[in-house]
Amino acid sequence: MPIMTGLSGNEIYCLQLKQLSPGEIVIGNSVLSLGFVGGIGASLQTLFGGEVSQVTYAIGEGRFQAYKRLVNEAQQHGALAITGVTSELRRMQGNIEFLCVGSCIHRKDDGPQLGPFSTSGDGQELYCLLDAGYTPRQFVFGNVAYSVGVGAGLFGMFKSFGRGEVKEFSDIFNVTRHLALQRIGAEAKAVGANAVVGIETRVTPFRSIHEMLMLGTAAHHPALPQSANAEPVTSDLTCQEMWNLATMGLMPLKLVLGTAIYSLGLLGGIKTMFASLARGEIDDLTSLVYEARGHAIGMLRDEATAIGADDVVGIKTHIHELGGLVEFMAIGTAVKRLNGSTPASPTLPVQAVIQDKDTWIANDSIFFTDLRSGGDKT
Repeated sequence: MPIMTGLSGNEIYCLQLKQLSPGEIVIGNSVLSLGFVGGIGASLQTLFGGEVSQVTYAIGEGRFQAYKRLVNEAQQHGALAITGVTSELRRMQGNIEFLCVGSCIHRKDDGPQLGPFSTSGDGQELYCLLDAGYTPRQFVFGNVAYSVGVGAGLFGMFKSFGRGEVKEFSDIFNVTRHLALQRIGAEAKAVGANAVVGIETRVTPFRSIHEMLMLGTAAHHPALPQSANAEPVTSDLTCQEMWNLATMGLMPLKLVLGTAIYSLGLLGGIKTMFASLARGEIDDLTSLVYEARGHAIGMLRDEATAIGADDVVGIKTHIHELGGLVEFMAIGTAVKRLNGSTPASPTLPVQAVIQDKDTWIANDSIFFTDLRSGGDKT
């Protein structure tokens, strides 16, 4: 009987170099409702701002149930592991469907003596992870549903009449992002890992609130400092990037991030409106974005310095408009030079770094589900 796998040719090639073979594509899902009581509690919490615990729990439980069914299906196939695990949230008839998709992996007769595991990375990233000396443990996630709140929202709105940072908004966004990071680290610690690698961060609107979600792979590396057993290392670098850094003796310490919310102010907004009617640079907006960017990156520098990092690498910056305000977010991985980080192989095979080409091109009016990635495309 043919194997039905979501793994690409490049992934299969890389896995066979580690004496692993492809298995079936597996799926787990769960459809949940907040319920009347949970809805009332969540509505009350949104008035005060910060985490909306009922929604955090409901979404977290839905993701966990879908993941558990994914694992059960993989066990029925006798798989060693599941790679490329995704976790998606979809709205369905007023309720929420949580969907997990991944592909099974089997050990060849002379394959590595690894325990059952699951990873968020694909087959190419799994090769890099193993070759860099990490032992994968489990797909993990950390989430927090949050609201700005009426109180903070009103106060922040009045402060937004003046130019500069709206600290009430900045504080809420920074707290929620770090809370999600703490939770993914706690999940990793619970399965005996000392690192969470390949972290993907997303913010999803959910009714009148937002969910901050971090997904990654809990793993263990013997060269990481002893302190990582109590507080696992976190990184949003790809496994290919971590392999490259390991050849230079660098290993991740912590995912560092900072968010700054700024306002042009009432007068600045009016000036910008009139300035935009003519061709040329809008000085007020230019200087505001520059100031917000410097503040957010400064937060990363301060956090990295506090933990004794040598560098912060892979910094990514994001800027969004929030109803007249500007959100600037910076995120990167603090790294440090450590002994014992050298990968097993002298070079990566080209198949480990080639990006697979999407050969399914859909009409703009048709929605379809890519089972391999678990994502919606148009």
